[in-house]
Amino acid sequence: MSIDPTRTDAWKELSDYAQTYRANLRNDFACDPQRARTFTYHLPHINIDISKNFLNQKIMQMLFTLADQTHVKDKRDAMFHGEHVNVSENRAALHVALRAPKSEEYTYNSRTISSDIHATLEDMYAFTEGVHSGKIHGATGKPFETIVNIGIGGSDLGPSMAYTALHPYTYPRLECRYISNIDPSDVASKLHDIDPRTTLFIVVSKTFTTMETMTNAHVAKKWIINKLARYGVSEEDAIHSHFVAVSTNDEEVRNFGISPHKMFGFWNWVGGRYSVSSAVGLSLILTLGRENFQEFLDGMHSVDTHFLNAPDEENIPLIMGLLNVWYTNFLEASTHAILPYSQLLSRFPAYLQQLIMESNGKHVRSDGTPIIEYTTSEIVWGEAGTNGQHAFFQLLHQGTHLVPADFIAFVNPSLECTESQRIQHDLFLSNFFAQTRTLAFGKTADEARQEGIPEALISARTFSGNHPSTSILASELTPRVLGELIALYEHITFVQSAVWGINPFDQWGVELGKQVAKDLMPAMQGDTTALSRYDSSTQELITYYQQHKKTS
Repeated sequence: MSIDPTRTDAWKELSDYAQTYRANLRNDFACDPQRARTFTYHLPHINIDISKNFLNQKIMQMLFTLADQTHVKDKRDAMFHGEHVNVSENRAALHVALRAPKSEEYTYNSRTISSDIHATLEDMYAFTEGVHSGKIHGATGKPFETIVNIGIGGSDLGPSMAYTALHPYTYPRLECRYISNIDPSDVASKLHDIDPRTTLFIVVSKTFTTMETMTNAHVAKKWIINKLARYGVSEEDAIHSHFVAVSTNDEEVRNFGISPHKMFGFWNWVGGRYSVSSAVGLSLILTLGRENFQEFLDGMHSVDTHFLNAPDEENIPLIMGLLNVWYTNFLEASTHAILPYSQLLSRFPAYLQQLIMESNGKHVRSDGTPIIEYTTSEIVWGEAGTNGQHAFFQLLHQGTHLVPADFIAFVNPSLECTESQRIQHDLFLSNFFAQTRTLAFGKTADEARQEGIPEALISARTFSGNHPSTSILASELTPRVLGELIALYEHITFVQSAVWGINPFDQWGVELGKQVAKDLMPAMQGDTTALSRYDSSTQELITYYQQHKKTS
């Protein structure tokens, strides 16, 4: 039976405290000159300042007690030990094993899995070396220049986000493109200007039956066959030379035409949104190379080790996860903004949307009992700074919503810079520092008057402040640092799920819409009997679609 956290003493104590708690960040900093040092934490390569949050030592201790009473650390240990924490699918969630060194033994169902993990990793490294050297090439003998990754969800978001983030570290003669949307314009736009002779497709699907992925894969298959036929390449050779698979279903991979020797496997204990460090990351290995990808894995592993071993008072994933529970359940903050001050991390908010909301957007606990008394996942959104400043920061500064925000920045740009570009980076980072300061402390009416603002405009030109934020700062966006960031948010997400008593490793809510979409296809194709089975709104919408659909 899962624990209902609202029945714990700690939850009741936090609820009572929240009723009388009034955040005052100006006063908190004025009364405690050491507040920033007290509430700043360190991962191996990341500095995290949570001092501008609605937090004090009493709240922290109550949250630690809540973690104890909901058995967060026991659940963490169960995950690391390979227990079947994904109860609805009766499997483990051992993504942490994917980035551990070979010397660390992980077991699943009483079987050691570390050697299998590293054997697959070595196969991918060898394949990468073959592509880079030209030994593995296209059907006409030309070396590959473009990698096209076909996947969706975790088979796309993680690799595509990381490829964008780490672009300064990529292999110079390889470009990677990502196809995910079933919208035909996505695949068409990604294929229209590339040379089929130098293109390698990676089809990423655990089952090799994912509708969106396989639809796009078949489009790509037809495209490569037709294009290479002009050069005298047979259909069999086109597929054999230009496709590899990342999957667990060798039968479907064979049926598609890909040799099992060109299939890189992973395991059912790897969840899609936690899979970027598995063979799902093949496109990253190809574009980053062995050394950089290993740095990426090492960054993840360092945070895994921290989360597993650090005491409560220093355990930043535990602290940040509990802080999110405090906002969501006791201060009624429904959203959370992710604001990277790095254009390279522009896809990071979207990546975290899947990680957090697909993991924790649940309405039942792990044992199937309904959640009635409390809210689960926060709504995650965001945009890269400074673009966001000219879009939605008005709401953050002067709106009426409580929106905790994570600001992420890097001291040094990832690219070599001229002196003028370094000055521009200083300006960029000054916005990072300014935003968290002004959100916290605002501007009073008296301060506005001292600036000479007319009295009629004082109310519009004052800022209440007291808007919480976390500042995450690293020296540079390297493969290792990106690995640390990903693992940090994975474990933050897990901590919240553990408090709420939910299973963060399934995603049944994704399935219903996909099944209904499949069932709707006869109606979409003009079957009036099939159409009549649906509600009037759906009937009217499909009728409109049919009336306005152009025929070729």
